[in-house]
Parts: sequence; C-alpha cells; structure tokens
Amino acid sequence: MHATEQTPETPVSRLPDPQQLVPELGDVSAALFKIVGNGAVPRGTVGLVHLRAGQLVGNTYLTTLHTANLRRAEVPEEKITAVASWADAPCFTAAERVALELVEAVLTPGPHGERVPDELYARAAQHYDPTALATLAMAIGQVNFFIPLALIGKPRPGVPPTEQWRPAQAG
Repeated sequence: MHATEQTPETPVSRLPDPQQLVPELGDVSAALFKIVGNGAVPRGTVGLVHLRAGQLVGNTYLTTLHTANLRRAEVPEEKITAVASWADAPCFTAAERVALELVEAVLTPGPHGERVPDELYARAAQHYDPTALATLAMAIGQVNFFIPLALIGKPRPGVPPTEQWRPAQAG
C-alpha cells in the first residue's frame, strides 16, 4: 500500500491542504462564496444542491460537509435526509425540486441528448429570475469546482477544516 493511500484504519487525506499548496485557492473560494451568497437563491436551496452533488459523485467528505452545513442553517431534517430521494419526497418546494433536478442534469449524462433540455430550463425559469438562475448555475459550479479536490485529495470527513488534510511534508 502506498504511504498516502487512505483506508478506514488510517484516516488521512491523500493531499496536504490545497490552500497551503496553492494559496490562490483562497481568493477563488472566497469569490465563489460571495457569488453564491448574493441572496438570489436561498442558502438552504444552495445547500440542498451541494448535498445532492456530493451524493451523486459518491463522496463522503462532501455529503458529510453539506449535511452539517444544512443542519447549521436549520434546514429541516426531513429535507436533509430526503435529498437522495427528492423526486418523490413531499417535503420540497417546487423551486427546490427544480434546483435538485438541475444539479442532477448537470452531473448525470442524459440518456436522450442534452443534459439540460429547454423544458427543464423553462420550468426552472418559472421559479427563478435570470439573476437567480445564473446564481443557481454558479452554485452548481461552486460544488463542481471542489469535487476534484474531494475525490482526488480525499479530505477527512466530519472533522474541523484544520484537520481535514494531512500535514505538508517539509522540503
């Protein structure tokens, strides 16, 4: 086994803290949080979209992170636990449903052509004005920006940010 390979017995990330390796990541991350936090889309909806993205890519770090964020935002537990089966869960608003459908469309190959067909866009536009739709697209992009780090680097789920990554090696 390679020294940085992660197993249940050795919960260590593969990479050191990317922010230490690439300091510019902080500026990009802050800009993405500012864009998505512009108020055009409710934070709870953004969190649900982020959680669904983590589930779709099968990443425990992202699902744990976004579940905790939703709980801190006091999103009802019923919604958090139903995200994986949102399509038949009665607890979501129509706007939340179309947001979850959009993230699935973006992250899942469409069996019949384009991923976001005109019909889905039209339904989304019934619930979100152009600024909110652009913000929702950026919210999906925000989580997608971090998916490679989560999949490749394997930060430790459920631990404070300062403990998610293995220490950088000197020299």
